[in-house]
Amino acid sequence: MNYNWNWRIFFQTSPDGVHTYLETLLLGTGWTLATALSAWCLALAMGSLVGVIRTTPSPWLVGLGNAYVELFRNIPLLVQMFLWYFVLPEVLPTRMGDWLKQLPDASFYTAVVALGFYTSARVAEQVRAGILSLARGQGWAALALGLTPTQTYMYVLLPMAYRVILPPLTSEFLNIIKNSAVALTIGLMELTARARAMQEFSFQVFEAFTAATVIYIVINISVTFGMRWIERRASVPGFIGAAPAVSTH
Repeated sequence: MNYNWNWRIFFQTSPDGVHTYLETLLLGTGWTLATALSAWCLALAMGSLVGVIRTTPSPWLVGLGNAYVELFRNIPLLVQMFLWYFVLPEVLPTRMGDWLKQLPDASFYTAVVALGFYTSARVAEQVRAGILSLARGQGWAALALGLTPTQTYMYVLLPMAYRVILPPLTSEFLNIIKNSAVALTIGLMELTARARAMQEFSFQVFEAFTAATVIYIVINISVTFGMRWIERRASVPGFIGAAPAVSTH
C-alpha cells in the first residue's frame, strides 16, 4: 500500500472553514483537559468521602461505602457513560429528562459525571488503604487532644493519607485523562474525537492519530513530572512514597 504522507495537512483549513486542523486538535485538547480536571475534582471529593466512611466504626456506613465502590468499579466505563447519557433522561420525570436532553454541552457534563463517579470508586479504595496504613495512635492522640472525629480526619488522618497515596493517585489522574477519550461515544469533541474527524475528512489517518498520540504523551509526561515534584515536596520520612528511590517509580 502506498500511503500519501502530508504533514502540511495541519495547516490547512478544516471543514468548519474557520480553524486549521491543528487548531481543531488543540480545541479538542482543551475539552480533554477540561473534562479530565472536572471529573478529577468530583472523583477526589467523592472518593475521599467514601474512603473515609469505609474506615468508620459504623457497620452500616461501611456497608454503604462498600456497595458504592462495588457498583461503580465493576460496571465498565463505556456502559456507565451510556447509562448516564441515554438512559437517565428517560427514567427521570419528563420535565427533568427534557431539561437534561436540551442542556448545552450535555455530553461534556455527562462525561464529567460518568468519569468522576467511575474513578471515585478507585480513589475511595486508595484513600481507605492510606488511612488504614497509618498508626492508630495518630487518631487516638487527636481524639485525646479534644478533636472531634470529623476534625481528626480533616486535620490529622487525611493530610497524612494523601501523602502516602500520592503515587497511586498520580496513576488515577493519568487514567482519567486517557479515559476521557471514551466520551467521544456520546458526542463530546475531545482530542480523540477531533483526530477521528480529521482522519475522516482528510483521509490522513496516520498524521491525525500521530498528532493525538504526541499530545497525550506530552500531557501525561507533564502530569507525571508535576506529581513527582509534589510528591517530593510533600514526602514524610518513613512513609510510602517518601524515599527518593520510591518516588522515581
